[in-house]
Amino acid sequence: MRRDPLIGRWVLVAPERSRRPNDFRSSGGLISPCPFCPGHEAETPPEVFAVREPGTPRDAPGWKIRVVPNKYPAVAPHGRARRPAGGFFESRAGLGAHEVVIDSPAHDLEFPDLPPESVRNVLEIYRQRVESLEAGTGTAYVQLFKNKGREAGATLRHPHAQIVSLPLLPQCLREDIDASGRFFKKTGGCLHCRIGEEEEKAGERIVARNDGFLAFVPFAARFPYEIRLLPRRHEARFSGTSGEEIAALADILGRVLRSVKSLLEDPSYNLVLHQGPAPAARTEAGNARAASLHWYLEIIPVTTRVAGFEWGTGFHINPVLPEAAARRLRV
Repeated sequence: MRRDPLIGRWVLVAPERSRRPNDFRSSGGLISPCPFCPGHEAETPPEVFAVREPGTPRDAPGWKIRVVPNKYPAVAPHGRARRPAGGFFESRAGLGAHEVVIDSPAHDLEFPDLPPESVRNVLEIYRQRVESLEAGTGTAYVQLFKNKGREAGATLRHPHAQIVSLPLLPQCLREDIDASGRFFKKTGGCLHCRIGEEEEKAGERIVARNDGFLAFVPFAARFPYEIRLLPRRHEARFSGTSGEEIAALADILGRVLRSVKSLLEDPSYNLVLHQGPAPAARTEAGNARAASLHWYLEIIPVTTRVAGFEWGTGFHINPVLPEAAARRLRV
């Protein structure tokens, strides 16, 4: 991990990532064998967790959901990370865990194609693995994300998510902590809860709702058809979600992604978890401020490219009015 002395941004330097297989580059669109398909379990590191048919052995066919260490990790377990020499530039070992959750044995079934019960089971495994990594020594933050499609950064088509534990809080979380903390100090309430209340009151950017969640296009959406899935119950971390909330999330996530798939003709997208620090990092972040955070999911369909103006200024240009995007997506 290397820190930019100009703006304080940390960068993970992981040359091993350049060796990842990429079935989007192959002429037939399929690596043979696909390392995530049943029968090719030896192509991945040994599984750390799996939901299996009774009596089936580890690292063999018969699984329904499978979790393995990433073969080309962005961070490394203790003892494996490079520790650069000191000097003017600040750096530290990129310690952490990097797991892959393979959603199902089916090579081409994404969330919009799965029944709600299957989506619920996958989300529950996501929750369990996030909770497990949060308990790791030195973990400050756990990031869950899913890249679907070439334009979203995926290198394998087989549906999967990735979970990375980090030894530092990311800059965007620190900004969230500061903003949420200031709002809490001023009002005694949660900024994200207030955003949800205001969006529901306005109604014009709502995409979907149920008893547990609200899905909406943010007022200041950076990208066309960007969607936020906000739990109604205040909770800082995804690992604190109940079984009933996981079921509600499966329902609304499936509906929203089916709408995205239909309207935008099956686009690439990023699904990203935003949440509070891991328990061990709460003191660093400030217990009161960290408690004011509220976890949520973000869906970002890839319909435009970040270009020179965005890189140069940090401002995003969204060519689709958020209210129009929500109206087209509404389910």
